[in-house]
Amino acid sequence: MELFKIEAGNFKLDGGSMFGVVPKSLWNRIYPADENNMCNLATRCLLVKTDKRLILIDTGLGTKQSEKFFSYYYLNGNDSLQKSLLFYGFSFNDITDLILTHLHFDHCGGAVSIDETGNYNLTFPNASYWVSKKQLDWTLNPNQREKPSFLSENIDPIKKSKKLIFADEVMNITNGIHLKTYNGHTEGLIVPFIHYKDRTVVYVSDLFPTAAHIPPSWVCGFDIKPLISMKEHTDFLEDAVKHQYILFFEHDIYRECCTVKKTEKGIVMADTFSLDDI
Repeated sequence: MELFKIEAGNFKLDGGSMFGVVPKSLWNRIYPADENNMCNLATRCLLVKTDKRLILIDTGLGTKQSEKFFSYYYLNGNDSLQKSLLFYGFSFNDITDLILTHLHFDHCGGAVSIDETGNYNLTFPNASYWVSKKQLDWTLNPNQREKPSFLSENIDPIKKSKKLIFADEVMNITNGIHLKTYNGHTEGLIVPFIHYKDRTVVYVSDLFPTAAHIPPSWVCGFDIKPLISMKEHTDFLEDAVKHQYILFFEHDIYRECCTVKKTEKGIVMADTFSLDDI
């Protein structure tokens, strides 16, 4: 098995939205905002190469939305999904499986593309699209908090395709990759656990958007069920200490991976490093 980080570009979100009720005087020390109170975030995907499969986890925002839409999110950086795949010698056609942790636009936008005639098509024509059924069902009648994050042009082409597989029903998609779902951030959020070099790398997605969200009470303001998020964080971190998980961050622009440790003040970030250091 080989793992490759796939940087799909950066975007910005309001710091208060990212950290909810946590005072800025605390979170700004660890994840600083700019002069407009915006936090710069990565869309860091993960590519898993096995003997027979090429598995991509999440896709970033994609490129099909309007200039006006993207202007709200201050896109920045020189990376893109296609450029990062090409760097390692891969193309969209090579992907055999796409795992979408959930269907918020910053995670699944690149899964669907628009052609010259205005038609929406699957970006990865040879891939199976893995989505949690709980998450897909959740998008059918979205709450007002999440509605702006569920875009029909991202979801409908996947739903109508013959490529869709419900991850809830097949949680071990291949040897070495196990999927688990969480419900605090959104219903049916998929978190992949990957056995790699005798360690477990966890693509934590929006369970922990950044390393700054490791304290259980530092819940993202976007989470629909913050009390459930706190319980999920606590349980996950206990397991992470016990099994020495490597947390791989999708949105943390400063830290790619970390481990955690238990201290008198609770479980905290320990070592930070890049995927290549494993």
